[in-house]
Amino acid sequence: EHWRTFIVEEDFKFISQNGLNAVRIPVGWWIASDPTPPPPFVGGSLQALDNAFQWAEKYGLKVIIDLHAAPGSQNGWEHSGSRDSSQEWGKTDETITQTVAVIDFLASRYAKSPSLYAVELINEPLSPGATLSSVIEYYKAGYAAVRRHTSTAFVVMSNRLGPMKPRELFPMASGFQRSVIDVHYYNLFEDMFNNMTVQQNIDFVYNNRSSQLNYVTTSNGPLTFVGEWVAEWQVVGAGKEDYQRLAEAQMEVYGRASFGWAYWTLKNVRKHWSLEWMINNGYIKL
Repeated sequence: EHWRTFIVEEDFKFISQNGLNAVRIPVGWWIASDPTPPPPFVGGSLQALDNAFQWAEKYGLKVIIDLHAAPGSQNGWEHSGSRDSSQEWGKTDETITQTVAVIDFLASRYAKSPSLYAVELINEPLSPGATLSSVIEYYKAGYAAVRRHTSTAFVVMSNRLGPMKPRELFPMASGFQRSVIDVHYYNLFEDMFNNMTVQQNIDFVYNNRSSQLNYVTTSNGPLTFVGEWVAEWQVVGAGKEDYQRLAEAQMEVYGRASFGWAYWTLKNVRKHWSLEWMINNGYIKL
């Protein structure tokens, strides 16, 4: 029921008609063993991704395949396939080898699609559990796997969350062709945002986020991608105009990223997290 009704062809038409040119699609590692993935995972995701590529081609959209859940979980959160907060990815060579095989599978399957724009090797590996050495080892192997099948698709590498250095991937990524660093910016999930006013949040985007993005956007390094952001915050009682200003500020700043941005997400039960709702209700103008 979910596969059949949640994201359908009409949504791709909506995306193309509203000034957007690409979709970032999260997938789990078990997609490579579809239609009978190991328990507790559910089959059907591969057909859904095939459909997405068909619709993207029909409406002239690009696709960024985002490996959102890796074997063993790269961050311990539920959206990486972990039910118990365990974070095992990268601790063994086997989890890395298995993840590279998934990337190889996806790159080979979609390399000939005119809509394949990029492959994101992993989403939000969390430091210190995901060590820099394991992430770099994996990114090198994942990049090679993509390049076995396509020389034109971009390869996106997510910066680690947690304790890290914003340019820690640069020495490696700068040696790659068509490489992209993905950074996620939310005015959420950190105590510092809890008591910020509307104006303080907006100033934070224009000042702090702007300088953070500038720091990772260099003329001779990898491209930069704000792969996730949302017009939501901790401010209580904010009005429509406040949300419009927050969205506008982020689009202005993140629009300077050399690879662009992606909103998280197209559809969500929470209104402000749904780009579709935000567009349809006049909160976001593209």
